[in-house]
Amino acid sequence: MPFVIDAPAKINLTLEILSRRKDGYHTLRSLMVPIAFGDSLRVEPSERFAFSCDDAALANGENLAARAVRALALSQPHAVHLAKRTPTQAGLGGGSSDAAAILRAAMEGAFGMLGDRDYLAIARTLGSDVPFFLCGSGALVEGTGERVTAVGALPDWHLLIVKPPVAVSTRDAYARLDATSRPTRPRAGSASLRALEALQRGDFDALEALLTNDFHDPIASATPEVALAVEALLAAGATNALLCGSGSAVFSLAPEASTIAALAERLLVPEGYRQYRTWFAPTPGWRAA
Repeated sequence: MPFVIDAPAKINLTLEILSRRKDGYHTLRSLMVPIAFGDSLRVEPSERFAFSCDDAALANGENLAARAVRALALSQPHAVHLAKRTPTQAGLGGGSSDAAAILRAAMEGAFGMLGDRDYLAIARTLGSDVPFFLCGSGALVEGTGERVTAVGALPDWHLLIVKPPVAVSTRDAYARLDATSRPTRPRAGSASLRALEALQRGDFDALEALLTNDFHDPIASATPEVALAVEALLAAGATNALLCGSGSAVFSLAPEASTIAALAERLLVPEGYRQYRTWFAPTPGWRAA
């Protein structure tokens, strides 16, 4: 039978880029959370594999969702349609979440009995953010994205995302970061580890003080549209404004929906800047919310 699966976007509450390896990959430490906003995929059996998308530019075989289906090597072909809402090249992880949604559906038996599969290994071949989306919760992500420690239940916090009319290439963002000198980041005392503890306690003030992203300053300095989004959020009364991943979207976080609603009403940005009001995705956890 046809089924529909959700693919939530994410934000990075912290993003520490630690080093560049000889193979070109970067090690990192990041506290990531899924948000209640994102794509959805409709999947149904078909005579042959087919992939389509609301965004014609993404309707090709290199789309991560299409690659995820192929990686499963299903005996029964399926047709997949991606309803695309998460903006691309925004730092929100839309493509990775789409791929993970396909893998999660397979793990839960939506494609039938597939036998033993190493879903983490498959996820790693698709992208460094895909393993995070498999955990179904916020998580501390380390290594090159393969080490994922789930947070558990998330607090009911809210955010406003502003997407400028500009794309930021992840490759270019890393190249810009590699051109700067950065201090060593020992794990002991890491902002990400302290932010993880604050998030699990539901301590917003402590978490807000730890919000950090190594890409924020280089990308804002090099991209006027991103800098404008940051400035507009702060001018509207936001107490924080941080780049999403490697950009180009920017978010502001608050513990109350009313704070975000008021912020959105005061926000003044030029035409072409998109706004999304959302909240942390509800997740299962190992403790009471």
